[in-house]
Amino acid sequence: MKKTTGSYPRVRVEGSGRGVISQAGSVLLAETVRKTGLDSVISAAFAPWRKQRAVHDPGKILLDVALAVALGGDCLSDVALLRAEPAVFGPVASDPTVSRLVDTLAGSGKGSLAAIRRARAQVREHVRALAGEATPDQGGQVIVDLDGVLVIAHSDKQDAAATWKRTFGHHPIMGFVDHGESGAGEPVAGLLREKNAGSNTAADHITATQLTLAQLPKRFRRGRRTLVRTDSGGGTHEFVNWFTTRGWWLSYSVGVTVTDAIHHTVLQVPASAWTRAVEPGGEVRDGAWVAEIGGDCLKGWPKGMRLTCFATNTPGEAIAGLELRHRQRARCEDRIRDARSTGLRNLPFHGFAQNQIWLEIVQLALDLLAWMPMLALTGKTRRWEPKKLRFLLFSAAAQLVTTGRRRYLRLAAHWSWPDVISTAAERLQALPNPG
Repeated sequence: MKKTTGSYPRVRVEGSGRGVISQAGSVLLAETVRKTGLDSVISAAFAPWRKQRAVHDPGKILLDVALAVALGGDCLSDVALLRAEPAVFGPVASDPTVSRLVDTLAGSGKGSLAAIRRARAQVREHVRALAGEATPDQGGQVIVDLDGVLVIAHSDKQDAAATWKRTFGHHPIMGFVDHGESGAGEPVAGLLREKNAGSNTAADHITATQLTLAQLPKRFRRGRRTLVRTDSGGGTHEFVNWFTTRGWWLSYSVGVTVTDAIHHTVLQVPASAWTRAVEPGGEVRDGAWVAEIGGDCLKGWPKGMRLTCFATNTPGEAIAGLELRHRQRARCEDRIRDARSTGLRNLPFHGFAQNQIWLEIVQLALDLLAWMPMLALTGKTRRWEPKKLRFLLFSAAAQLVTTGRRRYLRLAAHWSWPDVISTAAERLQALPNPG
């Protein structure tokens, strides 16, 4: 009988290797931070929280946590992944120092939240300038999707409560800029809500929209250059009326709950009023028809509102195209899945204020995971979600070599994607330095 040794080669393991870098592909995220100027902007924003003779800059500490989350971490102590690679990430603060900073920021109230958000908005505008034609604007318009996210809690965290899905936790509202079919999406709003906030709380939708607008360049805040999409949770009188008071400069496309009155009106629509639904590119969608409805079911709603299964104030466009545009908000589910895999699977703190800081860190990590592909990747790789980026790019190993006072990362030649990493690094290095 033939003796077998198993399906895989036997390899002996030693811990004495030198000059080897794990997570070498994460250098793309570090270079994105440097080229966008995010490090200097965050550092300046957090100057009020830097103590005299402090060894670590609070802005750098926050960025380190965001980088760890971008690489798959889900708690503060995961920053140890960066601490193990000083050649790539520089000096990294200890776990107690990181924890103290989060407590300090949480104790400062809205000041620290405002500082993070202003810094992100400033850098976001610079990123769009660097991206040039690669910006995700669709027809000169920014499309933002708002949606609630259920974050399950497995302990009695502050202000956690029973949710509408009979689970226990929080129900924050998130907002994402839709990059369309050519990319992912950027987080532009993260509102951690108290207790068991409902899906259709108009005040929260308004606040999330205001957070969104504050993140966008000023040129998108006028001339209907921003469209906000929601599911039926945003289909309330208060939310739609808020848009109406903004006049001509802000567009909406919100889902509407089908009431008995709407159902009755739909049954009265003549056959001649129905038109075929379409897919991207204009192809007819088999078996799907759309029609615009009016009548008594629109009493009490703002003038100019157009209604099918959603409501919009966009005039002059065919209803089939508007229905397709609203249907494409389904991509928001992909963004929520990305957020869950990037630190939003749970909230790691007991305190509400600390968890709000964590939500900002998650958004900062998602920003980097959106900006790096926008600036450095092309084709199908630009559409890779965070899980795939981690699996194929960031996890690459490399040899660290110092030659002529310069440091090089030599990627393994047999790795599946070394050319993608090296080309992306070259594209980032070719960008102008900030300042």
